[in-house]
Amino acid sequence: DKATNPLNKDLDWDGINAFCEQLNKELEGPPLATRLLAHKIQSPQEWEAIQALTVLESCMKSCGKRFHDEVGKFRFLNELIKVVSPKYLGSRTPEKVKSKILELMYSWTLGLPHEVKISEAYQMLKKQGIVKCDPKLPDDAPLPPPPPRPKNIIFDDEEKSKILSRLLKSSHPEDLRAANKLIKEMVQEDQKRMEKISKRVNAIEEVNNNVRLLTEMVTSYSKGETTESNEDLMKELYQRCERMRPMLFRLASDTEDNDEALAEILQANDNLTQVINLYKQLV
Repeated sequence: DKATNPLNKDLDWDGINAFCEQLNKELEGPPLATRLLAHKIQSPQEWEAIQALTVLESCMKSCGKRFHDEVGKFRFLNELIKVVSPKYLGSRTPEKVKSKILELMYSWTLGLPHEVKISEAYQMLKKQGIVKCDPKLPDDAPLPPPPPRPKNIIFDDEEKSKILSRLLKSSHPEDLRAANKLIKEMVQEDQKRMEKISKRVNAIEEVNNNVRLLTEMVTSYSKGETTESNEDLMKELYQRCERMRPMLFRLASDTEDNDEALAEILQANDNLTQVINLYKQLV
């Protein structure tokens, strides 16, 4: 609301940056942000819609793949199409808003070619005659490629092994000292990796146990008939589930390079969300 307030005299960059930061912090950030932005972009007030499009543009530049994937779904793209299509809101949408949407969509087809649905949506607008020719983009418009994932500061493991082998074959004392140091570093890294895996496995197991127990209790809950001690236990389990959500988000941030583990964490988060909503609804 702050970043898109129609009473803003100028673009509120503090609000825009705060929105991007919040989006990056939340596990549900991207799907929630796209829903909020779609609503603001469809505002009948031109200035509110333009500010929302600026927020969207900033998020695309600074919020990475999770957000790109959400924008690249037909669910969100359809909301943009509604604003430019005369069949929906297009006949009463200000030209400036429509132009900005088409400019953004075109820039994404260039900057994010792997998001196939964006290109498909843009080509469809061309076929319908809504896009008569590709818009001229400002110099900085195409999205910068995401920064490369930082490599291990020392070396990749394979490279380390080669270097270690070379150092161990050497007869120079300083090479042997370096080899000893490298072995220690490799052992420490392996320990850290195993600790990370153990922490993740234990966290997911704890979440699943709490979810299972709370689900059983909530589904057999009957107002006025469930004992007070059971109600207290349910409340405690519910509060525990709420506290586990930020922990799962931190785990997801740490596990971005492992798709299988990330899928497990996201599934655990879905189960957590479902049981929390069930508790709120029934109890």
